[in-house]
Amino acid sequence: MFKREALVNQLNTTKNWDVIIIGGGATGLGVALDCATRGYKTLLLEQVDFAKGTSSRSTKLVHGGVRYLAQGNIDLVREALYERGLMLKNASHLVSNQSFIIPNYKWWDNFFYTVGLKVYDFLAGKLSFGKSIRIKKTETISRLATLKTKNLKGGVVYHDGQFDDSRLAINIAQSCIEEGATVLNHVRVKNLQKDDNGLVNGVVAVDTETQTEYTLNAKTVINATGVFSDEVLQMDNKSAENSIRPSQGIHLVFDKSFLPGTDAIMIPKTDDGRVLFLVPWHNRVVVGTTDTLLDSHSLEPKALDKEVDFVLETANRYLNKKASKADVLSIYAGLRPLAAPKDKSEKTKEISRSHKIIVSDSELITITGGKWTTYRRMAQDTVDKVIELKKLPSAKCKTQNIRIHGSNGTVDRANHLYIYGTDQKGIAQLIEENPVLSERLHPRLEFTKAEVVWAVRHEMARGIEDVLARRVRILFLDAKAAIEIAPLVGELVRAELNETEDWRAQQISEFVQIADQYILN
Repeated sequence: MFKREALVNQLNTTKNWDVIIIGGGATGLGVALDCATRGYKTLLLEQVDFAKGTSSRSTKLVHGGVRYLAQGNIDLVREALYERGLMLKNASHLVSNQSFIIPNYKWWDNFFYTVGLKVYDFLAGKLSFGKSIRIKKTETISRLATLKTKNLKGGVVYHDGQFDDSRLAINIAQSCIEEGATVLNHVRVKNLQKDDNGLVNGVVAVDTETQTEYTLNAKTVINATGVFSDEVLQMDNKSAENSIRPSQGIHLVFDKSFLPGTDAIMIPKTDDGRVLFLVPWHNRVVVGTTDTLLDSHSLEPKALDKEVDFVLETANRYLNKKASKADVLSIYAGLRPLAAPKDKSEKTKEISRSHKIIVSDSELITITGGKWTTYRRMAQDTVDKVIELKKLPSAKCKTQNIRIHGSNGTVDRANHLYIYGTDQKGIAQLIEENPVLSERLHPRLEFTKAEVVWAVRHEMARGIEDVLARRVRILFLDAKAAIEIAPLVGELVRAELNETEDWRAQQISEFVQIADQYILN
């Protein structure tokens, strides 16, 4: 079902689609799932790999946005809290309830955050993850062993969601295919097609593996390319003004000793008014994020020195175990596609985080902004808009109750394979057929050879980076280890794809070049 040959073949056999979606991140995949479940003939094209951009580089939180509450953006918070509840229900293998502690060093803060978080609880309604409570200094210290205790008054505990972002993207892609959509990575849209009235009615796309070019027709084309939205808008209209202002967020990953318990820490007030999180993730700790407005964007954004210094300095104010650059296992940067401000304001925290649907004169539909937590709602609004424009026949949204591929009721997080959900059986079967696949990829890591084979056979991975960055998250968890195992992983992938030694050598070299940026020198 997830075989590339069969999916590519659908480009030859189907010339007319109801919907073509450009972009395979959270937004595009959400739109594809919404379209497929409403019964539309759906095609999604991603130029590199699913979640290659922003959607694999988040803080790993499924949240309402405590800080938006402070800005008074009640509607955005309420919508996100509702969607957070649906994500836990529909992707229980990847989304979990995470407790956060806000440490308080002033008596007034204790009161202030307790009241604010009661509002957060109230807005979550029936989909609440748990009540927020005040805890005493002694309990705060016992739950956060590495927290500085001088002047500590206590803490406030609240609950939010935590997840694996690119794993969810891959599972949504699989769900799309199960619902009848055609979803392809490594296919780049190079042009838009238009009819005699200047309305967009298709795309010209290139399979970057074979260089085969396809001309594909559609009733509607949806641009869901995140920070790359302007490139597609400029394919449509060369003089289109930029609608996106990218904002960069960086994250540092440390080993578990920096936050040994199960609680996350939320630091609500940093020097520049941003929020900083320390979150347990895959038995490591993710610390972030920053918010730096950029004038340009790329597929591999680089962390700036000042961002690294800011994260380390802020975290060290709260930790009694000093974190240094040498302790960083991996560093990654992501870009948020914020709607460009009307003036030249530099305050990214005041630029809208809500999503925005743009309808061009050519009837190209662009969806921008938003965040992972609201991906489903963004998709619903986008498809509803297309129906309102009479470009598709009316059909009701069904994604509120669609279980994502792999979702299951019980999750045993003691076994690192829990993220595969119901697919764990398939991995166990691979090992049974070939016991060598049970071997670990690296002595420092829990991941096995079977996971690499599974990623290629069943999760549409097409190379080393697809596997180590977005299927088996080693690049994000331990970049040095990722480089060390690149030749081994390259051989496993080469054998599965029946590729050449030259192909493998090129894959290793390209991967090492990218992975070097995840190491702090």
